[in-house]
Amino acid sequence: MKMRLQRILARAGEASRRAAEAMITAGRVRVNGAVAELGSSADPERDTVTLDGKRIQPAAVTWFVLNKPVGYVVSKAGEDGFPSIFSLMPKMPGLTYVGRLDVNTGGLLLFTTDGTAANRLTHPRYQVPRTYRVRVHGRTVPEIEQALRARPAIDNRTVAITHFTVKAREGGGGAADILLELTEGRNRIVRRLCEAIGLKVERLVRLSHGPIRLGTLPPGEWRELTPKERSALERIWT
Repeated sequence: MKMRLQRILARAGEASRRAAEAMITAGRVRVNGAVAELGSSADPERDTVTLDGKRIQPAAVTWFVLNKPVGYVVSKAGEDGFPSIFSLMPKMPGLTYVGRLDVNTGGLLLFTTDGTAANRLTHPRYQVPRTYRVRVHGRTVPEIEQALRARPAIDNRTVAITHFTVKAREGGGGAADILLELTEGRNRIVRRLCEAIGLKVERLVRLSHGPIRLGTLPPGEWRELTPKERSALERIWT
């Protein structure tokens, strides 16, 4: 699979993407013996990419799942006093997150060194389901069910709800738990959906992304995906 040379260099741990651009511009990078140009692409599995005469070895694709704790931002650097989610992850060139969760949302967050696959998992074309558990208050269970069945619209576009269940929380003083499955990942879409139907969110956790489940992974902990899970992901776009 072809990718930009900057990305190949970054994934191999040779340089950041910005530094890689300078290397390419300086004529230090070649593809199959020819001096590369900025914007060039190559297949790291098939083409010979060299930096200063040294062959760049393609990095193995890695996948992780993290149980994101509340209070961390999904970015490379912390923001507004909140720590970066990458402080919980192993240091690895080219590692990127798949989709985002806001600082007050916890749960399943995927990471990979395969940027193309990350884009596919979040692209609307593939309609990859995400499941969330939302604790809310503000309306009765029948009212919530009726509002969700009406398929509310956000920004003049119907929210892609594929399944939901609503249960009153026992002893919860009017609180309810919603299990919600969506096939989209617009920014803060679950919170915005709840706000649109008159609900206040107390807690929001993502339980799954595609075939990958959070399971019993503790908050702040990560694990590598199993071969079976990776195969299940690949079947989404093949």
